[in-house]
Amino acid sequence: MILYFSATGNCKYVATRISEETGNLIFAIDDCIKADNYAFELRENESIGIVSPTYDWGLPSIVREYLDKVTFHTNGSHYTFFAATYGTTCGQTARMTNEFMEKKELPITARFSVKMPDTWTPIFDLSNEEKVKKINAAAETEINFIVDKIKSRATGDFMKNKMPYLAMKIMYRNYENVRKTKNLHVEDTCIGCSLCAKKCPVQAIEIVNHKPEWIKEECVMCLGCLHRCPKFSIQYGNSTKNHGQYVNPNVKI
Repeated sequence: MILYFSATGNCKYVATRISEETGNLIFAIDDCIKADNYAFELRENESIGIVSPTYDWGLPSIVREYLDKVTFHTNGSHYTFFAATYGTTCGQTARMTNEFMEKKELPITARFSVKMPDTWTPIFDLSNEEKVKKINAAAETEINFIVDKIKSRATGDFMKNKMPYLAMKIMYRNYENVRKTKNLHVEDTCIGCSLCAKKCPVQAIEIVNHKPEWIKEECVMCLGCLHRCPKFSIQYGNSTKNHGQYVNPNVKI
């Protein structure tokens, strides 16, 4: 089985590729939360995978909170793996994940990372379509490597571009500031389609008078609402308008 969180499709694509090659079922973490599904009965010697994006060098809040609550009923020995998608660094996402999994007596035995387009467009510019295509093309080689290692149940740390743990701890503090919904706003081009509210993984958006309003002080800040908006009407701060939108072209999200 594979648990994943994906706002714009990168992690869903990685999880899907692994699933297609290994036969592991995949479960979206936000769907599990909505269904109140926090317990899994594992088949004998079934592998367990977790695929997550990197936010401020650490785990998204939704992944962190779900891993804290989820339980696994084991059956024999289980191969466990973690894969992080990232734009510049995967930080210490694997270490954070392993801290949760060790408490469940299922420590991570294989760690992977794959560089993909960084969807944090308050900083990163995704407006150059050719550049984005090249990043995704290069990612295929890394995903193939991950698939081959998982199929052979290889163990070890295969992650690239990590950061020192203490540096990550400092950087990760910033996540609590950037995930304030007051940083988001909607422009007049909004057509009131309500896609943002329907897709928000933590139900932080309501449609009021045909416009989205953020009803929680904090969200995951996955920027799924910004990237999937058909009119590109949702913005974060002042720079995202020039940095484009992105969804992984290989999956529906």
